[in-house]
Amino acid sequence: QVQLVESGGGLVQAGGSLRLSCAASGRTFSTMGWFCQAPGKERVFVAANSWSGGSVYYADSVKDRFTISRDNARYTVYLQMNSLESEEKAVDDCGARYGLSRPTTSVEYDYWGQGAQVTVSS
Repeated sequence: QVQLVESGGGLVQAGGSLRLSCAASGRTFSTMGWFCQAPGKERVFVAANSWSGGSVYYADSVKDRFTISRDNARYTVYLQMNSLESEEKAVDDCGARYGLSRPTTSVEYDYWGQGAQVTVSS
């Protein structure tokens, strides 16, 4: 019954922007976050938002370009990505968890969405 539905992925040129969304249903979560996974690479933390606590976390590499936000009424978290630099394909995974500790650690998350494919060309 728990479901995380991601949308907003696509093709964008270097320097462009994309806005991802992740809608949660079936449960109420304390934390939702975004992790990036390039082909053949490990999942890397991008940003996280505490659903109930209100804390926001960013990876150092994206803190000046990305913004995570949420719509409380719709149980949806967003990731605004500006000045995209990568030339490689990557999947941005939305995760959700009940806990609040260690929001930057992927193994702590209880559920994952299907992934949003992001391709940056240059």
